[in-house]
Amino acid sequence: MANICVCARFRPLNSREEGGPICITRSDSQSFSIKDEKDEQYLFSFDKVFYEDSEQADVYEFLARPIVRDAVNSINGTIITYGQTGAGKTFTMEGANILEADNHKKGLLPRVVDELFDAIKVCGEATAYNIKLSMVEIYMERVRDLFDLSKDNIQIKEHKGHGILLSGVTEVPILDGEEALKNLSSGIANRAVGETQMNAGSSRSHCIYIFTVQKEVTNEKRVSTGKLLLVDLAGSEKIEKTGAEGKVLEEAKTINKSLSALGNVISALTSIPNAKSLHIPFRDSKLTRLLQDALGGGSHTALLCCCSPSLSNSSESVSTLRFGARAKHIKASLRMSSKEDIDKKQDISDVKLKIAERILKKLREKLDAETVNMIGEEFVMDGLFCDPTASFTEEVISNHETIITSQTISSWKEASQNLVNTIIELL
Repeated sequence: MANICVCARFRPLNSREEGGPICITRSDSQSFSIKDEKDEQYLFSFDKVFYEDSEQADVYEFLARPIVRDAVNSINGTIITYGQTGAGKTFTMEGANILEADNHKKGLLPRVVDELFDAIKVCGEATAYNIKLSMVEIYMERVRDLFDLSKDNIQIKEHKGHGILLSGVTEVPILDGEEALKNLSSGIANRAVGETQMNAGSSRSHCIYIFTVQKEVTNEKRVSTGKLLLVDLAGSEKIEKTGAEGKVLEEAKTINKSLSALGNVISALTSIPNAKSLHIPFRDSKLTRLLQDALGGGSHTALLCCCSPSLSNSSESVSTLRFGARAKHIKASLRMSSKEDIDKKQDISDVKLKIAERILKKLREKLDAETVNMIGEEFVMDGLFCDPTASFTEEVISNHETIITSQTISSWKEASQNLVNTIIELL
């Protein structure tokens, strides 16, 4: 079990900050101190710290390259950029432009594309690869397909063998790096952006780039898949600083709410040693639901905390760094995902599904429909229902967020007691 990789990056001062005091003091390549506006000092340590003079290539080599290499070898990976609005997340992810030719300015995305195809070239003829690209944004709590804008409310599903899935999302086959960058550029052009006092091109949505790498060893007839997610989070915002009004204000509220849900998930995963045995609120937002595999331990995950070095933004920077410090304690258990593994899981899941259906059938004869639905939802969360083609599962997965959050602790206790009583009667 390894911890996720967490790094910090400080961008250079911008035009609004130049001439003002800075809040960080370097210690070494892994630690630094930061002071807030009240002159209080905080010490932080991460796997790597990229200061204002760091290069885009430095970030890629340390943070992203090992994850990309793993994806080629069928190990899922996720790279997340996190921080306040205007902290340099999108520049780190995309560069000055996704089609940027200047190697110094190229972001993570074009470098990932180059690495994927370079790695495939050296694998030889015995191994065949297929790469597909998807791109979505979470805007106002709706998942939108950036390759097909008519798909503006994609449902998030969960399959026991395949993990979190986006139902009906566009998957574009890509054959080379140039084609991949053109597709990425068209998707980025469809992303929701807006202007605030902090950032003239502020992202108004969380953007997720998904590379699915299918690997087939021809002489062994073995197929395995690695999924690589790059997540450019919208920045947290203080309304008094951004001057947001009207639609931009509503967007900011939704962004902050989803980032708060992400913080709650991180806290739940790291608050106690055996957190996974308890309820983790992945379903509280579309963002945390999509990141369930990345944060739940089955992915090689890296988090980059992007910050401003200016004293005027020190409180937001401290908040970002505290988030990263908590995330550092999340454990990951990495393994290859092959077709054989998925088939075995599916066989076990089919047995569980039949058992669960028999239980629910008997319970429907004894309990009211609402209580049975609640129990069914718990079956989904525990993995007993995992077949996306099952009608009951479809209903539960698509409606779970609106149903489960409306239940109170007392109603769940009552339902649990009814379940115990009914099982006693059935014995």
